[in-house]
Amino acid sequence: MAWRFKASKYKNAAPIVPKAEACVREICVGSYQTYGNNIAASGAFMAFNWEHTGSSVAVLPLDDCGRKSKTMPLLHGHTDTVTDLKFSPFHDGLLATASQDCLVKIWHIPEKGLEQSLSDPEAIFSHKQRRVETVGFHPTADGLMYSTAAGCVALFDLSTQKEIFSNNEHPEVIQSASWREDGTVLATSCKDKNVRIFDPRAAGSPIQLTAESHQSIKDSRVVWLGNQHRILTTGFDAARLRQVIIRDVRNFNTPEKTLELDCSTGILMPLFDPDTNMLFLAGKGDTTINYLEITDKDPYLIEGLRHTGEQTKGACLVPKRALKVMEAEVNRVLQLTSNMVIPIMYQVPRKTYRDFHADLYPETTGYKTELVAGEWLNGSNQAVPKMSLDPAKREHGDEPIIPRLGPKPFSSTTGDVSFDKVFAVPLAPGSHENISNVGQDSGVEMTPAQGAKPDLIVEIEIKKKPEREPAVAGNGVQKSLTTSERRKIFEQNSESSENSTEGEDRTDADLRRNCTSRSSFAERRRIYENRSKSQVDEKPQSPVPLRREHSKVEPLKPSQQQQQQGNVIDTKRISVPEGKLMEEHRRGNGAGLKKSATEAAFSAASTKRTSTVFGKVSKFRHLKGTPGHKSTHIENLRNLSRQIPGECNGFHANQERVAVPLSGPGGKIAIFELSRPGRLPDGVIPSLVNGSNIMDFQWDPFDAQRLAVACDDGIVKIWHIEAGGLSEPTNTPAGELTAHLDKIYFIRFHPLAADVLLTASYDMTIKLWDLRTMTEKCSLSGHTDQIFDFAWSPCGRLGATVCKDGKIRVYNPRKSETPIREGNGPVGTRGARITWALEGHYIVCTGFDKVSERQISVYNAQKLSAPLNTASLDVSPSILIPFYDEDSSTLFVTGKGDSTIYCYEITDEEPYICPLSHHRCTSLHQGLSFLTKNHCDVASVEFSKAYRLTNTTIEPLSFTVPRIKSELFQDDLFPPTRITWSATLSSEDWFASNDKAAPKVSLKPEGMETLSSIQQVPAQPVKKPDHPQFGGQKSEYEINKQQEIQKSVSARMEFTTKLEQDDMEGVDENEWQE
Repeated sequence: MAWRFKASKYKNAAPIVPKAEACVREICVGSYQTYGNNIAASGAFMAFNWEHTGSSVAVLPLDDCGRKSKTMPLLHGHTDTVTDLKFSPFHDGLLATASQDCLVKIWHIPEKGLEQSLSDPEAIFSHKQRRVETVGFHPTADGLMYSTAAGCVALFDLSTQKEIFSNNEHPEVIQSASWREDGTVLATSCKDKNVRIFDPRAAGSPIQLTAESHQSIKDSRVVWLGNQHRILTTGFDAARLRQVIIRDVRNFNTPEKTLELDCSTGILMPLFDPDTNMLFLAGKGDTTINYLEITDKDPYLIEGLRHTGEQTKGACLVPKRALKVMEAEVNRVLQLTSNMVIPIMYQVPRKTYRDFHADLYPETTGYKTELVAGEWLNGSNQAVPKMSLDPAKREHGDEPIIPRLGPKPFSSTTGDVSFDKVFAVPLAPGSHENISNVGQDSGVEMTPAQGAKPDLIVEIEIKKKPEREPAVAGNGVQKSLTTSERRKIFEQNSESSENSTEGEDRTDADLRRNCTSRSSFAERRRIYENRSKSQVDEKPQSPVPLRREHSKVEPLKPSQQQQQQGNVIDTKRISVPEGKLMEEHRRGNGAGLKKSATEAAFSAASTKRTSTVFGKVSKFRHLKGTPGHKSTHIENLRNLSRQIPGECNGFHANQERVAVPLSGPGGKIAIFELSRPGRLPDGVIPSLVNGSNIMDFQWDPFDAQRLAVACDDGIVKIWHIEAGGLSEPTNTPAGELTAHLDKIYFIRFHPLAADVLLTASYDMTIKLWDLRTMTEKCSLSGHTDQIFDFAWSPCGRLGATVCKDGKIRVYNPRKSETPIREGNGPVGTRGARITWALEGHYIVCTGFDKVSERQISVYNAQKLSAPLNTASLDVSPSILIPFYDEDSSTLFVTGKGDSTIYCYEITDEEPYICPLSHHRCTSLHQGLSFLTKNHCDVASVEFSKAYRLTNTTIEPLSFTVPRIKSELFQDDLFPPTRITWSATLSSEDWFASNDKAAPKVSLKPEGMETLSSIQQVPAQPVKKPDHPQFGGQKSEYEINKQQEIQKSVSARMEFTTKLEQDDMEGVDENEWQE
C-alpha cells in the first residue's frame, strides 16, 4: 500500500471534555501580554497565573477539581506579571517562574501541594533590569535552566545558583525558545522576524543558523519536533494571517511547509508530542483548539478533530507518565480560561479498554537522568533513558507515574549545597536534638564556615561519594546532617522517635516533618515561639544551609557594661556553638568564651532584630477583614464620578454619613445616611451642587455635619448637613472661602484644633485658614512642582508633604514658611501619599519607582536622606492610599480599582515594614474610609472599622483579631487611645502656639473584665496564716522547736524498704538461660 493511503493510529483521536464538576472552577485569570503559555503542568501539579495582574501563581494537584476560593494558597513571589512558568522534567515539585520584574525564581512545591501561601523562593536569578520573557529547563541535564530577557539567552546551574552562560547577540526581543530533544541545540524566534539555531557550547558565536521567518513583529513561537532535524514555528505574515511553518535545519533557509490559517489576533501556542507526532494549536483568545498530525512527507500536516469550547487564556500538555493509559488517553491538554482549568482528554476509540494498547504508547522519555549541568557544559551528551507506559511493567500498575519530589539536582561535588534548604525545617532555638547516631552513616562532614563569624555557624559540605566518618569532628562539635538527609531519616523513624521523646524534648519531636502531632504551620509557629530565646537573627553568608546552635545569654560584668555603654549592638545576646561552650566550661575559662563571642557579635555591620526563627510575631499577624451583612449595605448607587483627581481619595465617611462624588456637570456630591441602609430608590439622588469641578472634599473630624469641598476655581465651600440628611439637591453652602487664584490640589483639617483648614494649590503654596474668621493665618512655600499630599503629625505641630519633584519636606507652619527638613522621596511622578507613624517618629510614604511599581517606604522623621526600608507591591496605575492605626501600628493601603487591602505593621526596628494578613475583597473598590477608634466594637475584638465604596454599593468592613477569650476586654490590643473625635484646643489657641496634648481614654466597656486580670503570674503556694494569738510572724525559737518535734516523730515511726513481691516465689536463674 502506498504511504499516503496508510491510516494513522491517532487520526480519530477525539477530544473528550469532562463535566464542569471535574474541572477547576471559579478561579480568577486575566489577559496577559506575555510570550508564555500562562499555565504549566508536571506529573503531579498544575500551575497558572492568578488574578488580573498575574503577579501571583496558583499551584494545584494535577487531578484537582471543583470550586476554588479566592483566598486559596498562592505563590506570591513577584511584584509584576509572571511572563512564563515551567516545571522541571525530572522533579514534579520544582517550578521556575519568570516575571516582568526582571527576576527568575525557583520554587519547591510540597508533596501535598500548597497548604499555605509561599513568598520565599528557593533561589532567585536576576536579569539586571531586563524583563524576563521565557524560562525553561534543559531536556537532558538535571539542574540546568535557561531564560531569555530582551536579546539575551542565559543558562543557570541550579546546584551552584550561578549563571554559567550568557549571550546578547539577538538584536531584538526573543519571543520563544525550544530545545532539541537530545539537548544539543536550541531554537529561538525573535522580534526581528528571524529564527535561529543556537548552540551555547559552540566555539565562537553560538548562533549557528539564521533564517527569515514570519514577516510580522507580533508574537511568534517555536517548538523543536522531538529529535528530528525539523522545527515548527507559528506567527503572522505581512497581512497578519496566522501561519505555521516547518523547517528542516539541513536546508534552513527554505521552509518545508507553510500553512496559512485565519486572520485572528491571538498567537497560536504549539503543543507537540514527539511520541505520537500530535500537534495542538491553541490560539490565545480563541474558542477552538486545532489538532494536527505531523508527518515526514507531504502533506506534512494532517488535520484531525477540532475542539470548540471556552475562550483560551493559556494551554499546556500533561506529561505522558500522568495519562490514563488504560482508557486509551494518548494526550491531555489543560485549557486555561478566564475562570476554569479544563482537562481535555484525547482518546483513541477502541472496542475495549480492558487491555493495554501497546501500539498507541511507544516508549517515552523517562524522568531520570545521570547528566548534570556541569557535565553538559563541558561537552557531554547523554540521552534520557526511555520508559514504558505499560502498567504491567510498572511498579505501581496503572497509577500515574510520579517521580520523587526531592531536589536531586541540588547536590554537587563543590559543597555548594544551596538547595538542601528545599526540605529545611529549622531547629527551634534551645532544642537538644541528638542525631549523632544517624550521623555516623551519613556522608556529611562539618567544616567551619568561611567568613567573619566562625563561632556562630557551621557549614555543611556534602560529598558526592559519601564515606563513613567518625561521629564527632575535630573541634568536639557533633555533626549535623543536611536537611534533606535528615528529612529522609525522620520520615523513616518519625513514629519511634516521637514515642521516645518526653518532657521538653517532645517539642523537638513535634517539629519533625510528617509528624502526626505537628498538624499545621501555625502549630509549628506556636512551638517555636514557646521554645525560642533571644538570638541575633542574621542572614547566612553562604548559600549553604546553616544550623544555628543554642542561644546563650551572657551577663556582662559592671566593668564591661561601662566599656560598652556607647555601643549600639546588644552584646548580651550572643549565639555560640554548643560544642565550644561545653569546652570552655570544662576548662573553667569563661573569659575566653565571652571575648570570642563578643567579637563575633560586633563583627555585624548593624544591629539585627531579635526575634524567633519566624521573625517578629505581631499580635495582629492574623487580622481578619469581614464585610458587613447585606442588610447594612447601601445599594443601587449610580453615576459615580470617575473624573476625581488622583490627589483626592474620592470617598469620605464619618460615623453618621458618607460623601460620594457623582458624575456630570455641576460638581455634585451625594450624601447618604448610614442610619438608612438598603436599596436606594431610582431617580434623582439628593446632592450638593458646587457649580465647579470637585478637586477634593473632607468631613470635619469634630463635626459630623460639616463638609468642606475644594473646587477647581480656587474656592472652598463649607456645607452644613441637617440631622436628617439631604432630601433634595441644594446649591447653597453655609460658607465660601476664596483660598487661591488657581486650582486646589487638596484640603486637610487639623487633627487636634477646631476650625483649622489647610489648602494646597497649583500655585505650589500651602495656606492655613481659621474657619471661624475665614482668614488666612499661615503660608508655606518651598515646593518646585506639584504637591501630592500633606499629613499632620499626631501632635499637630508639624506637617509633612510629598512632591512631584521627588522630595519629602517637613514643616513647622507656625514658626517657618520654609521646610525645616527635606529628603528624597519616591522617584515616580504618578502620585504619592504620606502619613506619620509611631507617635510621629517615623514617616510612611507610598508611591512609585522608575518602572511604575507601587512601593511603601519608611523614613526616620529626623533623617529623611534615605528610606529605612522599602517594600514593593505590584505594578498598577492607582495610587496607594494609606491609613495608619496608631494604637495597633497597623498600616492599611489600597488603591482605587484594587480588590486587595494590604496590611502591614510599622515597627521601630528592622525591617520596619512587617506584612500582615492582607484582606482580599470579592469585588473592586473605588474608595475606602476609616472611622475613629471610638466606633469600633471592642467587645468583638474589632480594632478598626471602615466603609468601602464599590461601583454600586457602600459596605461596612470590620477588621478583627481572632481571640479565644473574646468575652474579655483585650487590653493588650486596645491601649488607651487618643481622643481624635473631639477638638483638643481651639483655632485661636493653636495659632497662638498654646499646644496641648490630646487626652487619652480607655475603650473598655463597662462590666467587661480585662484579659490581663485573669492572666496574672501563677501565685506561689499559699501559706496558712498564723493564728492571731501568736502575733503574726514566728520567732526563731518557735521554728527550732517545730523542727525538733518533726525529727522526734520521724524517729519513732517504723519504716521498711522491703516490698511485697520480695516474698513471692520467682523463676530459677537457670530457666532464664534456657
